[in-house]
Amino acid sequence: MAALALAVTAGGGIAAAAPAKAESFAPSACRPANHMARITAAPASSGHSHYRVTLTAPRGYESCVLAGSPTGVRFFEHGRRTGAAAGHYGDQRTKVTFGPGHPVHFDIQVPDMRCGTPSNEASFTLRAPGGEIPGTSFAEGRFSVASGTLIGPVQRGA
Repeated sequence: MAALALAVTAGGGIAAAAPAKAESFAPSACRPANHMARITAAPASSGHSHYRVTLTAPRGYESCVLAGSPTGVRFFEHGRRTGAAAGHYGDQRTKVTFGPGHPVHFDIQVPDMRCGTPSNEASFTLRAPGGEIPGTSFAEGRFSVASGTLIGPVQRGA
């Protein structure tokens, strides 16, 4: 009791505890079932075609953090796998917040000098700073892939 009286006297009152942060029970936007992805043509660069894969999450999902290029990327044409493989390029450590109101995108870079294979779907696994996010995401749109295709890291914006 003396310690409490001393604390009250010295501090001018008892400090109130900081309110606890409200717990969110919303599912993560990073889970494959909780976001949408679309592939669109992007401006070409010298010797490469580019396609942008944009991920968006609707309201009601919790934001999450992504980092690096998606892994396990596979390409399909009308449900049949094309066989083209993809590597990655760019900074694999930069963290990006993704969620409702915070779309992200990554690049599919395809060499122009090779014969491209038409595709209309890509599957991939997103990465968080600590590793892969379980599950496979899918994106749809018209694009072409070839040997030497590279996947860029996730970046802010649509």
